[in-house]
Amino acid sequence: MVLPERLARFNRVVTNRVTKPFADKLPGFGVVVHRGRKSGREFRTPLNIFRTDDGFVVALTYGPDADWVRNVRAAGGAEVLTRGHKYRVRDPELVHDESRRPMPPGVRQFLGLVGVTDFLVLKRE
Repeated sequence: MVLPERLARFNRVVTNRVTKPFADKLPGFGVVVHRGRKSGREFRTPLNIFRTDDGFVVALTYGPDADWVRNVRAAGGAEVLTRGHKYRVRDPELVHDESRRPMPPGVRQFLGLVGVTDFLVLKRE
């Protein structure tokens, strides 16, 4: 199960605008900078993002077909702004993991409640 489209629309219009000013500074948050597949426009999507040994992982709370995911996959990478740093990322990989291992323990439990089992893994360049 992924979160409903109505919630995604609300988050795009309201929540994302509120969180953008600080999303790249707080632990567990970040902004993915990507280009539209068709428009070529630059988009900045605030997300919950977590470091891994060689990159980052994002829980796909709206599923693997979210526009930002499709954009990053089509481009083969993006930029991640997090904790005051900018990283170029590559090799986006969709991972389905019902145990939610890529996530920190507290986040893992929350994602279990909403049924999120898909993740995007990004490697740092």
